[in-house]
Amino acid sequence: MQLHDLKPANGAKKRRKIVGRGNGSGHGKTSCRGQTGQNSRSGRGIQKQLEGGQMPLIRRLPKVGFRSRRPVLYKLVSLKQLAALNSGGKLDAETLQEKGFIKNMFKPYKVVGNSDIKHAFQIEAYGFSKRAEEIIKNAGGQIKIIDKNILKEKYK
Repeated sequence: MQLHDLKPANGAKKRRKIVGRGNGSGHGKTSCRGQTGQNSRSGRGIQKQLEGGQMPLIRRLPKVGFRSRRPVLYKLVSLKQLAALNSGGKLDAETLQEKGFIKNMFKPYKVVGNSDIKHAFQIEAYGFSKRAEEIIKNAGGQIKIIDKNILKEKYK
């Protein structure tokens, strides 16, 4: 048996229904749509979300949770990136933007990661992961959390 001898088992592949090709085909005239009504005409037909008189599923399910239309999305700055600087010092939004860690200094960013750093940094950020905060303090650095309400005033 060769590759060109392979073929699917009998009944495994169905021929697609060809409609509207004359009455001799068995699918002519109304093309299997019935005589009249909404579904016999061109266009969409009955919408999928309509369920007749039954209470729709979306209304039967309990409403849970909340998702903000304008969530605060943090840009992540990893300790691995900061370790590559090979020098301590003060890191604020302007410095991080100059180094290319963040694109926009007015949008919130968060320092994360568990990479070891050897230099003491004084870092200003909108948030820190617990592990990152621990590592920075153990290296002799300082952290300063920027108030999130400042952002809210800027984006009003």
